Amino acid sequence: MTNTITPESPAAWRDPALGARRELTLPQGSLTVFDSGNGDPIVFVHGLLVNANLWRKIIPAFSGEYRCVAIDLPFGSHTTAMPDADLTPTGLADLVIAAIEDLDLGPVTLVGNDSGGAVSQLVVATRPDLVARLVLTSCDAYENFPPSFFDYLGLAARTPGALVPLAASMRLRPARRLPIAYGWLARRPIDRAASDSYALPVGVKAIRSDTRRAILGLDRKHTLAAARTFADFKKPVLLAWSAGDRFFPDKYAERMAADFPDARIEWIRDSGTFSPEDQPEQLVGAIRGFLTETSAGH
Repeated sequence: MTNTITPESPAAWRDPALGARRELTLPQGSLTVFDSGNGDPIVFVHGLLVNANLWRKIIPAFSGEYRCVAIDLPFGSHTTAMPDADLTPTGLADLVIAAIEDLDLGPVTLVGNDSGGAVSQLVVATRPDLVARLVLTSCDAYENFPPSFFDYLGLAARTPGALVPLAASMRLRPARRLPIAYGWLARRPIDRAASDSYALPVGVKAIRSDTRRAILGLDRKHTLAAARTFADFKKPVLLAWSAGDRFFPDKYAERMAADFPDARIEWIRDSGTFSPEDQPEQLVGAIRGFLTETSAGH
């Protein structure tokens, strides 16, 4: 069983704007990251069934003055399988921690989206010393992990063979616009190259095996445990939340803003969960303002 996707495959494409591709040799296996720029470090964490390409419209705005590292987590749209890694949310958080330490980055500004936001919360809960600031876009939190709409993914992961037809359907670009795929996560069509990189890797058996393990690990116990540490994290937090998000209602941003000691909300308008896809300029503006404000004030 091959563990990798060939470099010439559309599944392997990564936008050059992400920076130089690097393979980190970690105890859990080989982890791909993309590294660009110099300065204070920003680490970007994506969620399930996307990859570092999620940040391709964001990173160029910051790599002129910050060091930007986008991690390709084994979350279903990766190119090298990690059969021996713990792919529960805590295991994925450990991978982010290991990458920060391997690259000698910390403390970093940590930016998370969707289930990558849940992973980012676990990084903060486990190693707050590695995080100088936290940016959470629309993401899982508290008891909403995963959103109930995506229960079908858990069922598919628990049913032998069920991920195979699901993976096959993702080869069809029109199917990706359905609500059960990316249709309600992004309000606008995702460009073809990025969409292929998100949807095609799960067609490879070894990647699908990783995906199954990652899906089976999604559980509210992790986000509820992380939430119990929010009061202890005194550093600045930005909640750059997609207003009216279908999967991550505004109340979760408001709840986190109340639970973190130093947090504020910036609403991203006319956007699905994937604000880096839908409204990159708004998101860049929100993060830039936050970085400027907290650099001056802290």
